[in-house]
Amino acid sequence: MIDELIERMLRGDKKATARLITLVENDEEKAREIVKKIYRYTGNAYIVGITGPPGSGKSTLLDKLIKQARDEGLIVGVIAIDPTSPFTGGALLGDRIRMQRHSTDPGVFIRSMATRGSLGGLAKATNDAIKVLDAYGCDVIFVETVGVGQVEIDIVKTADTVVLVTVPGLGDDIQAIKAGLMEIADIFVINKADKEGADATFFELSMMLDLEKEKWEKRGWRPPIIETVAVTMKGIRELWEAMKEHRKFLKESGEIERKKRFRAEEEIRTIVSGSVAKKIGERLRDEELSKLIDKIVERKIDPYSAAEVVLEKTLGVKI
Repeated sequence: MIDELIERMLRGDKKATARLITLVENDEEKAREIVKKIYRYTGNAYIVGITGPPGSGKSTLLDKLIKQARDEGLIVGVIAIDPTSPFTGGALLGDRIRMQRHSTDPGVFIRSMATRGSLGGLAKATNDAIKVLDAYGCDVIFVETVGVGQVEIDIVKTADTVVLVTVPGLGDDIQAIKAGLMEIADIFVINKADKEGADATFFELSMMLDLEKEKWEKRGWRPPIIETVAVTMKGIRELWEAMKEHRKFLKESGEIERKKRFRAEEEIRTIVSGSVAKKIGERLRDEELSKLIDKIVERKIDPYSAAEVVLEKTLGVKI
């Protein structure tokens, strides 16, 4: 079944592609098999993360970027990370309804995925779904994250370019952005820039970037600040050009190779840690774990020592 689905996907079959994404999302064993078989067809897509606080207009902005990409004849994939189940209709039928006008376009593939408890703003199966869309033939893949704050930094492990969307009037939330997201943004967008306070937001972001001047000079890329009004297309062309400029910088500076190595290492870590945790769970009998927990509660053993016992009993590993 999987081989047939992969063959159909490689021929541009949307239904087969959707089915493969469903498999990688719901079945870990099938996900492994699928990724092993399609991996040689991946590595061509440009992956863009769209992140930022809730209410910043990420979905509307993304809708316009899809149009921009399609106007240039590019095949577009979209993974919209949903904090609830995608099977209920949730965000796909609600705040993401703006993107649905593209759903009948054969050059656009839109998929909503649930985080299912993942705390990094991304679904656990996102990386595998990206690989499926990459193999399918997407030129650019947008990943729109939940938008829940600093934990969104997980997107840096996935995207080539990270676009951070903010809006005027966030106030103290700018400080939260500074604390985490500022570190990973490649492009800043002030959406709804026709609102009062846009100039102040621009000034605050500029000041924050100035404080990190040495870092940007060393890196060779200072994140631009683009003002947009997505509903009227204002600034969308400038944002699209900034994205292309960043992709060019990544290639010419060699940064793209560093990012690929970083992502590969992080992916190995995630897979190994997940597999080890699963094996430990399978091999450690409940009563043994229960006794260890009792000893920790009674202060007869500390958590680190308990972990050492678990690893030695299940994997023969000493730490």
